[in-house]
Parts: sequence; structure tokens; C-alpha cells
Amino acid sequence: MTTYKPALGFILVTLFLDIFGIGLIIPILPKLIEQLEGGDVSAASHTFGWLGALYALMQFLFSPILGSLSDRFGRRPVILGSLFGSGLDYLLLAFAPTLSWFYVGRVVAGITGANISAASAYIADVSPPEKRAANFGMIGAAFGLGFIAGPALGGLLGGRDLRLPFLVAAAMTLINWLYGLLVLPESLAPENRRAFSWGRANPVGSFTSLRRHPLVLGLAVSFFLLSVGQYSTHSIWVLYTGYRYGWTAGQVGISLAIVGLTVAIVQGGLARWLVPAMGEPKALIVGLCINFLALIGYGAVTQGWMLYSIVALASLGAIGAPATQALITGGAEANEQGAVQGALASLGSVAGFIAPLLSTSLFGYFISDRAPILLPGAPFFMGALLILAALLVAIATLLRHPPSRRPKNL
Repeated sequence: MTTYKPALGFILVTLFLDIFGIGLIIPILPKLIEQLEGGDVSAASHTFGWLGALYALMQFLFSPILGSLSDRFGRRPVILGSLFGSGLDYLLLAFAPTLSWFYVGRVVAGITGANISAASAYIADVSPPEKRAANFGMIGAAFGLGFIAGPALGGLLGGRDLRLPFLVAAAMTLINWLYGLLVLPESLAPENRRAFSWGRANPVGSFTSLRRHPLVLGLAVSFFLLSVGQYSTHSIWVLYTGYRYGWTAGQVGISLAIVGLTVAIVQGGLARWLVPAMGEPKALIVGLCINFLALIGYGAVTQGWMLYSIVALASLGAIGAPATQALITGGAEANEQGAVQGALASLGSVAGFIAPLLSTSLFGYFISDRAPILLPGAPFFMGALLILAALLVAIATLLRHPPSRRPKNL
């Protein structure tokens, strides 16, 4: 099997647009909600939290469904259908007259945004085993670039009109959908398809696709622990840097852009030769070790400028993500890649739902008078412990179930 490069490029652009669209509305959505709430900042904050939770819930519910549908009908219709739905959702939000429409929009966005499972399965289909880690690394690069460009452009456009970023996101998504409709080939061979099953497609039943393979299950547990640890960092970053270092919104934005850029460089460039050179198991272990040390550093440093040196170190830990996905896809059969990727996406959604609740509660407690000591870095230390647990699970799994080098139904 050889990688079909134009198709791979389209999938990476699609994943970029998923994150770009989210990033595009980050700077303006709270302000828009505040307008619709009549200027009540407290009510707007509450609404914004519920909209985020609703989005994560839809991702959790629908990632395995879309993944399983892609195993039955192919990746192309699921990816194109999700893209079209995303474009219509952005149009809906651009003209939404009341908050009720925003709740509808977040439901649609969560469902269509779950197409990452089908897109990841597409990459697994078209990538030979020796290229999988490198190609999965490109997912991180696409996400990193989307995270850099989205908030920057969203803030610029939102300064002119709070609705304008939604229109731009709609136009870009629908143009990509039209291009895919014309040129995207199907990646899943008919002989590798399997019947759709609600037992595999429901969020709990989808985990059976992980349970059948001990290597995949163990690495999925490690992936989940890592995700909770990392999302805890993401969700507390603005509060933490503002409280401890007095950073302005501009300084926070610059730091996030640098994080996105360094991750994109590592996962999109360095990972393509680092992971093959080290081997996937070793790259996974090294990546987790680096992430563990980085989170301890984030919570411990006393000056804001010191964070930038840690960001450089933490970016090298990004080699662990493509190595993990390559090991997991290599441990599953060709006709269940969609279900496996859907289950992983569901785990990521659960992590994205849990992590903010844990980190913000911990942060609030350890800067309050109730805490035995003042420890604003507590969420980062909690994240480091979770990543340490992920490291131990990964080591135990790889020792008990060494990955096979035999390709699966390729």
C-alpha cells in the first residue's frame, strides 16, 4: 500500500479546519454571548460553560458512531457529510438571533466535529505501517497550526463584527467540502468493511473494540490519563498565568501561539524522523517522560519568562502522541480502525469534559484562604501525576504485550 498524498493533504486540511474553526470563535464567542445576555457578564460566563460542556458531550456520544459508520460505509461519506454539516452550523451561528440557536449550534458542532475518528481512520487506511507515526504526527501539526491561526484571525475579524468569524469559517469549510466532493477517493476497501453495530457504536460499547486487543486497551488507558493531564493544563493556563505572573490577554495569546507553533514543528516535522529513528515504543516513553517533567516545571517556576524555556522542552514531548496512535492502529485490524479511532476520540472527549472541572476546582481551592498552603501550581502537579500514571501503564503494557511488526490486513 502506498500513501495517496493528495487525499492525505485533504484530510489534514479538514482536521486543520476543525481546530481553526474552534480557535476562530474563541476570542469572540464570550462577547457575543454577553451581548445576547443583555450585557450580564456573570450569566454569559455560566452560559459559555454549558455550551462547552454540551459540545464535549456530543463529541463523546457521536465519535464512536461516526467511526463505526465509516467502517460500514467508508470514510468518504462520513467525512464529507460532517464537513457539510459544519459549514451549515457556522452559517447558523452567524445569523442566530437568540441563545437557543447557539445551543442547537453547539450540538451540531459537537456531532460534526466528531469526524476526527473517520479522518484518523482514513490516515490509517492510506499509510503503510512504517509511515503511520509520521502521518499521525501531521495531525498534531494540523491542530497546532489551526490553534495558531484561528484565535489570531478570530480576534482580528471580531474587532470589526462579532459575527464575521462565523461567516469566514463557513466559507472555508464549505469550499473544502466542495473540493473533497470532487477529488477525495474512498480509502476503505470493500473487503475490509463490516456491518454497523449499535453495540460497537454506543460510547460504552465502542470500547469493546479496544478490549479485544490487550496492547490497544492498555495504550488507550495511557492515552486517556495523558489527555486528562494535558487538558488540565490547557483549561487553567489563562487563569494561572494571569494570577501568578500578571500576564495580560495579549501575553497569554502570544504564549498560546508559541505553544501551537512548537507542537506543529515537532509533530509535523521532527516526529517524522525522530519516531522511526527511536522506534514507536521508545518514542512513546520518552514523550511521556518529557511531558511529566514539563508539567512539574510549569507549576514550579516563579517568573513568567521561565515558562517559555519549558514550552520548548514540552514541545519535544509531542512525539509521544503520534507514536501512541501508530502503536494502537498497528494493534487493530483494518476493518475496525474507524471504531478504534472513534473510541479514542470518545476517551478524549471524556478527558476534555473532566479536566477543566478538576483543574479549575483545584486552582480555586489552593489560592483560597481554605487551603493549607498557597499553591497555584497545584493543577500542573496533578497533571504531572496523571502523566506519571500514563507512563507506568504504557511501560507495563508494552512489556506484557510487545507490538507486532506484522501488518494488519494491509
